[in-house]
Amino acid sequence: MIEPGALMGERRRLTDLAYRLLGSVAEAEDAVQEAYARWYAMPPEQQREIASPAGWLTTVTGRICLDVLRSARARRERYVGEWLPEPVPGPTGADPADRITLDESISMAFLVVLESMTPAERVAFILHDVFGYPFSEVAEIVGRTPAACRQLAVSARRRIGAAQPPPAPAAATAGLVRAFKRAWEAKDLHALITILDPGAVAVADGGGRASALPDPLEGGERIAHACVEWASRAPELELVETTVNGQPGLLGRLGGVPVAVWAFAVADGRIARIWAVRNPEKLRAWDGRLAGRPLSPAACSGRAARGCAAPAPRARAPRGARRAATTSPGRARPAAGCAPACG
Repeated sequence: MIEPGALMGERRRLTDLAYRLLGSVAEAEDAVQEAYARWYAMPPEQQREIASPAGWLTTVTGRICLDVLRSARARRERYVGEWLPEPVPGPTGADPADRITLDESISMAFLVVLESMTPAERVAFILHDVFGYPFSEVAEIVGRTPAACRQLAVSARRRIGAAQPPPAPAAATAGLVRAFKRAWEAKDLHALITILDPGAVAVADGGGRASALPDPLEGGERIAHACVEWASRAPELELVETTVNGQPGLLGRLGGVPVAVWAFAVADGRIARIWAVRNPEKLRAWDGRLAGRPLSPAACSGRAARGCAAPAPRARAPRGARRAATTSPGRARPAAGCAPACG
């Protein structure tokens, strides 16, 4: 007899996996829900034949995510402007996002690099390097040989190594984010230029539902001028220090309503990357949250503080019976007075 409570206890781990594979809390929740639906649709006698229900759920969730990733490429070609992963706030309550474990493998920098991978590369890398699955089990999910999955992971690691600078200490990042916020609020152009790397790049995701730059903005000085201009156009915008995907970031609110979330990457003591998420569909987890506590090194302690260059393996499901799993092919307007928000 399979205890329903024990089976449902796998939900957080499955959601952790699905979010890292898809970069979307909503899509991750849907994938996990679909996996559970397929389990409960099976006759009890068929369920009893499966040695590891947790392993079965992992296999099904992985295959569903692989199908979603394959279809997402076509959907994102039709996406208005730049597409960024859905930002996740720090855990504060019962929101679905709180089932996402915050560590270096969900930093915005890490997730953006994952977007450059093929669906098979991403699944093989996340399952093996982040969750610790052997390639023999990864192969069952991806539908390739263990040797092929090993090569997929090698290729994924090369992409990460080529795209990511060494992670900055959390305290240094928090300090730069705080200084950036103060300079932006003060419209201090010189301070902004000093904080930003000369080659800094800002990317914004409005999804056609909120005002945002259609293309990346390159150059620290150009970004600084844009921030000063936008601060003048939206003086009522409230900037709040918070944690975004386990790293220091900013939340923008108008009248208490979240209208933007900014994530940052730091290199050589300056801000090198800014990711601004303005699409309201990706800000639902931030609505109603109190994110006004100043950041400190303790706010980004543990593995998240060490950046995202080499994520430690997470606990994986029990082995066995993964081969029994089956799957089928996958299944706002801009706020008044709000500028495109530094990106």
